[in-house]
Amino acid sequence: MGRRAGAVWLALFFVLLFGLPALAAAWPSQTLRLVDAFYRAGALVFGGGHVVLPLLQAEVVPPGWVSQEAFLAGYGAAQAVPGPLFTFAAFLGAAMNVAPSGWWGGLLCLAAIFAPSFLLVLGALPFWKLLRHDTRARKALFGINAAVVGLLLAALYTPVWTSAIHAPRDFGLALLALVALMFWKLPPWLVVLGSGLLGGLAGAW
Repeated sequence: MGRRAGAVWLALFFVLLFGLPALAAAWPSQTLRLVDAFYRAGALVFGGGHVVLPLLQAEVVPPGWVSQEAFLAGYGAAQAVPGPLFTFAAFLGAAMNVAPSGWWGGLLCLAAIFAPSFLLVLGALPFWKLLRHDTRARKALFGINAAVVGLLLAALYTPVWTSAIHAPRDFGLALLALVALMFWKLPPWLVVLGSGLLGGLAGAW
């Protein structure tokens, strides 16, 4: 693939990034609003899937598309399965309180959030050798990676910490889950399942 084709894919990436919000504002379609919201979330994330959490929450929870409880439950379930966190979009699309939802909503949101990544890969691939040896690009990447650490901490605090840690027992359960993952090396699905069981038992006391 030549640089001309790469430039076309990059142009399409930016056309959708700036054109979808304008189109969604001019044409009141819920399907279009969903595509716009998930495309922007996928396009503006860098450095890890967890950074997408605040973006997705801001898009789907305030308008009532997905409840806060369903959002956090889906995030917890996504941690228990292999694969990128972007697959969380499929759950959100299926759990929508407004149409489209179900299978169609899940597939639509999944395609919309992954589309920017594919467009960027197709667009940047012809220029990859040039970018690898460009000192300014490499330094910019180091700076972006440093900023991502702060974004990940912010994503941990909001919405996860502010929505799930309300009492000392919540903090203790979160600490236990961290120890189980980092030191006991238990599989994530088992930690999520065990945390759910312990949380349910704690709530029943």
